[in-house]
Amino acid sequence: MEIERHRGLIRFALGYLTVALGLVAIWILIAPQGFYDEFPGGSSHWVSVLPPYNEHLERDFGAAGLGLAVLTLLAAVWMERRVIQAAAISVLVAGAPHLAYHLTTTETLSTGDNVASLTGLALDVLVPVALLYLVSDHAQRRAGTPAPRAVTTKPKEA
Repeated sequence: MEIERHRGLIRFALGYLTVALGLVAIWILIAPQGFYDEFPGGSSHWVSVLPPYNEHLERDFGAAGLGLAVLTLLAAVWMERRVIQAAAISVLVAGAPHLAYHLTTTETLSTGDNVASLTGLALDVLVPVALLYLVSDHAQRRAGTPAPRAVTTKPKEA
């Protein structure tokens, strides 16, 4: 199905996911120890409060994040419904357990850091859900266009 409606919003959401996932992934792949010690930067350190450091795990997470970023980028460029759905579902499936885990480890961060961290993680769940809606039949139908009717068959008369 051709994406005709909400194209700008869909591209923006996919662009957000590409940048958010891609920047973190690239940082991890270039400097896994630096990411572990410093993420997200400034006086906040969200990863190192949950030790121990494991370079292999960091690089695997970075590689997976880079793969998701490439998928969301391709979806934004191609704007094909199935690719957008695949990207949204992939980010959602990765983001939901990540958010769930961090909802159980809030004691290690300050209130402000928890709000910032959980907001970012929630966006990795909410943005894909929004994308799935925006590319749905319902959202793509033009106002005033009736929904396709279901095909029904009448029973044969005897």
